Amino acid sequence: MTTLENFPITRKWPPADPTVIQLYAFPTPNGVKASIMLEETGLPYEAHRVTLSDADVKSPEFLSLNPNNKIPAIIDPNGPGDAPFALWESGAILIYLAEKTGQFMGEDLAQKYLTHQWLMFQMGGIGPMFGQLGFFYKFAGSEYEDKRPQQRYIAEAKRLLAVLEGHMDGRDWVTGQYSIADIAIAPWLRALDFYGAREAVGWAEHKNLVAYLDRVLDRPAVQKGLVTPPRDG
Repeated sequence: MTTLENFPITRKWPPADPTVIQLYAFPTPNGVKASIMLEETGLPYEAHRVTLSDADVKSPEFLSLNPNNKIPAIIDPNGPGDAPFALWESGAILIYLAEKTGQFMGEDLAQKYLTHQWLMFQMGGIGPMFGQLGFFYKFAGSEYEDKRPQQRYIAEAKRLLAVLEGHMDGRDWVTGQYSIADIAIAPWLRALDFYGAREAVGWAEHKNLVAYLDRVLDRPAVQKGLVTPPRDG
């Protein structure tokens, strides 16, 4: 018996190799944070495609791992104390994997907290606000007759982009060196294209961010992580 058999999620998504990290995700901006980080660190892992349908994220098996019914989530069979360890929330997963490997967190304490600062900027600002922009600009909210919610999130997206555009002047990476802050932020910048909202937020006017996103997307680990697990099963 493997230790992972104690996790009910493995009944719906059985591991092929229970000795490696099990990733449960879908290629959304939050989902690919985990797959990109796993690719960047070189940690062995196995990706399971968990769609956003109720049949997956609200299944008893998935809820047994993440009661908040959101991807991504992981099980590390070699967690703290050499015991299996389950974790959800994309930002927490990034921090955990960075500390596990000693990579992409910064070389000293000051750099570490700068990395945390910009990770929180994504988690508390860019992610939620861009997600609402997507809802009101592309998805069901775009059909609402009242356009004030849409305009509110367009304006907030523009504000957040302006903050980041100014910060990136003269920088290649958000904290000066490639880190989990970049892994968190870049997929959400890329999502503006998926939402069809680039023109609405004036993306082309943000020259620093256009170049920055190109740099991130040029990384082989990012290219692999963006399609892991694949969107189509």
